[in-house]
Amino acid sequence: MNKIILGVALMLSLASCQQGQKIAFVDNSKLLDDYQEKKDLEALLKGKIDKYQHKRDSISQAFQVKAQAFEAQAKTLAPAVAQQKYSELAHESQLLQQQLMAEEQAIQEESRTKMDTLLKKVKNFIKEYGKQHSYDFILGANDGGSVHYGKADKDITADIVKALNEKK
Repeated sequence: MNKIILGVALMLSLASCQQGQKIAFVDNSKLLDDYQEKKDLEALLKGKIDKYQHKRDSISQAFQVKAQAFEAQAKTLAPAVAQQKYSELAHESQLLQQQLMAEEQAIQEESRTKMDTLLKKVKNFIKEYGKQHSYDFILGANDGGSVHYGKADKDITADIVKALNEKK
């Protein structure tokens, strides 16, 4: 009787060892490339960058016209007056550069902040997706090599993208 119980226990333990863990992976690059919210964010930021570049170009062009006008006028001015106007022009140029640099840094910071928020959202979504679908592990595949190989049937990137895009 003990041998039968021991045999059944051994069979059960072997059977439980053979049951694998549920593991899948997500191609991080493809996920982000196909995620609509990221595409929307990139379009928004591109619009802001384009608007900034247009403003910068307009300001630069207007300043160049002003500088050229001063250059033509400087020949007729007394040296002290010309030097004073040149200093004013240089100061104005410096202020414009500082203003433009501040705007550029603000756009970069906004981009960084929004992208970090988006990545946290995706990471949390994948964590919840894993829990809801009873995964033991969901690995991230990327160019850095965290998953060097995965069977195609273990790639749940398309499922995650679809679920993320439907979540809106």
